[in-house]
Amino acid sequence: MYWLSGRTRNDLFLLYCFADSGRPSAELRALVAERSARIPDLRVRARAVPGDLDYPSWVPCAFADDQFVEHVLAESDWAHVEAAVGAVVGTGVDAAVRPWRLHVFRGIADAPGSQSGPALVVVLQMSHALADGRRAARIARALFSEDDDAASKAVGGATPANRLSGVDVTEAIGVKSGSGPWDTAVRSAHVTAAVTWARSVEERIAGQPPIAVALALPQLPIRLARTVIRGYRAFRAQRELAELTTTGELPPPGPDFPSSLINRAGPTTDAAHQVRMIVCDATALRAPSRTVTVVVLTAVSLALARYLEEQDAPVERLGAQVPMALDDDVSHARNNYRSLSVDLFIDEPELRRRADKIAATLADRRRRAQHPLLTAQDQVTAVVPAPLLRRDIARYPLDAVPDSIAGHTVVSSLHRGPADLTFGGGPVRFTGGFPAVGAVMRLTHGVHGLGETVTVSLHADAEILPDIDAYAELLRAALAETAHSLK
Repeated sequence: MYWLSGRTRNDLFLLYCFADSGRPSAELRALVAERSARIPDLRVRARAVPGDLDYPSWVPCAFADDQFVEHVLAESDWAHVEAAVGAVVGTGVDAAVRPWRLHVFRGIADAPGSQSGPALVVVLQMSHALADGRRAARIARALFSEDDDAASKAVGGATPANRLSGVDVTEAIGVKSGSGPWDTAVRSAHVTAAVTWARSVEERIAGQPPIAVALALPQLPIRLARTVIRGYRAFRAQRELAELTTTGELPPPGPDFPSSLINRAGPTTDAAHQVRMIVCDATALRAPSRTVTVVVLTAVSLALARYLEEQDAPVERLGAQVPMALDDDVSHARNNYRSLSVDLFIDEPELRRRADKIAATLADRRRRAQHPLLTAQDQVTAVVPAPLLRRDIARYPLDAVPDSIAGHTVVSSLHRGPADLTFGGGPVRFTGGFPAVGAVMRLTHGVHGLGETVTVSLHADAEILPDIDAYAELLRAALAETAHSLK
């Protein structure tokens, strides 16, 4: 994630809407400085090793005033907030300077749920190298909780000297995650490339400070040996996975899909970003025997298919990538999840059956993703020598859309806990989030619960989806239609 952020925008953006208590912004800044000082994950920055001879490490740092950014809008209304947040999500923090920033919008008159008074909207921007979505939500809970022990309870401490792992550096790469985990030609690439990389170490070392070489060089042959050893284990695990799949003991990997109108190639760093939020009462999205995630996926299948039809670009199949958090005990990486490729079954006209098929497929993808044999590849990536991984990230064709993709959009779903957070004395009203857009995924969906609210957030590249409001209305109608059909 750290090196990848230099080529594309992949930060996390967690939005929280509070009642605006009217406290001066200077006091709010001081409150953030005081609270963040108690949260280990907010007291570090990344320190690179010269020449990228080893992975960056986390080192201590103090809060800086420019990490609290108050935005003054032309008009303090919700439309201007959404426009401003769209600009914010097109930016990136430099984890080597500070890996997080808080954006603040005051006195918003017509925010959802603002009948009781003006709103204070904050967006916690965070480097993906620092946290995945689940960890980021814990950090935010610690920052906006009045409980003095919340920092230690909500965040599983960060040792400042910890070094970033290969998993943290590269988790976002893999646009074709639906391909089979036993694909030896792809999955063993790091092991094969290790030999080529070893020949280039001398060139990379040349010209670097002696102290950097002295500290990093002893790790290189160790990492190379571990890569080869774990690579062989991963190869054996791939064969075993193939056998389990062939015999039907394990569900097959997710399918691939041809790209669509919303998956056109193009650079992402200079793209114009748009966001929209649909704030719902949680009861409106609940259906018997079905999760909110399945309800929203079903609604997305309706809305996106209808949108593409209206654009004279219909598709026969639609798929979504759904991130799934892994058990914290399985990995110490800050990014600990897998992306699942889920068919949305748009060829099934009856919504109950469509939702059931989506739920069954999601369960199969989860079952496969949680299999211990899949951790073998993660263990290879975790020890790949840093120069090799750095080279691969630099060469990866981020702006190219492959012939087949793991999904047409992203639907990332997470419940962020009870609605007991406050900021400056104002209680929280709802939360939202905006999964990053990339070369393939130009339209993404966030599904975030807090207490008894669920916000479905949209994040789109304006070039690919210039009429985001039209799609938002289609999705709003599809959510109501789906919820009604499933109850």
